Amino acid sequence: MREIVLDTETTGLEPAEGHRIVEIGCLELVNHVATGRAWQVYINPEREMPAGAFAVHGLSTEFLSEKPVFGEVVGGFLDFVGDDTLVIHNAAFDLGFLNAELKNLGFAPLDAGRAVDTVKLARQRFPGAQASLDALCRRFAIDNSHRTRHGALLDAELLAEVYLELVGGRQPGLGLSAQDGGEATGEGEPATTKTRPRLEPRPHAPSADEAARHAALVATLSDPIWEQKDEAAD
Repeated sequence: MREIVLDTETTGLEPAEGHRIVEIGCLELVNHVATGRAWQVYINPEREMPAGAFAVHGLSTEFLSEKPVFGEVVGGFLDFVGDDTLVIHNAAFDLGFLNAELKNLGFAPLDAGRAVDTVKLARQRFPGAQASLDALCRRFAIDNSHRTRHGALLDAELLAEVYLELVGGRQPGLGLSAQDGGEATGEGEPATTKTRPRLEPRPHAPSADEAARHAALVATLSDPIWEQKDEAAD
């Protein structure tokens, strides 16, 4: 199962108001494990960078002016994401910008149905709690101290860790190590096996003294029931 964790940085909040994408970051997961494959690009938005957006991600007009425009990188982006599931934090925002850029170039939009929105996952799992990426990093004890500003690839890396926690996380202790006689899984801590000491079997046969005392007790009984059965049979 291949999934692409994706994030974008932009010049603002609304593509309908002329705002554009300035960075895309993608990270590949296969069977919920990061493969190390990533795709990241800075994009020239062909417009000035508003001060508010610059404060968020620190990407200046001057820096981006030397980067490729979206039309020059769209092929690489589509090849990397393929037809696989997209994992996005607040998917409507990123898909809105991506589809606006794709529409401008005559490409088909990305289907919202292929996206997993981690904001929705977080709100379903923790109703009423904060669902920002920073808040979820705090909840799951994910170190984001190096995140002084937003960055598409950095945020995608953090989101991948958050996503794995939201869908269940890694559960240590379920695998068996080879030395325990079980099958090694390669994930989590090996399960431990306790060895019980072997006990000698208890003797059940009566001793000679016990047998003699039992016979003496039986001899004192008056008209025992097993003798009555024997007489009835005769």
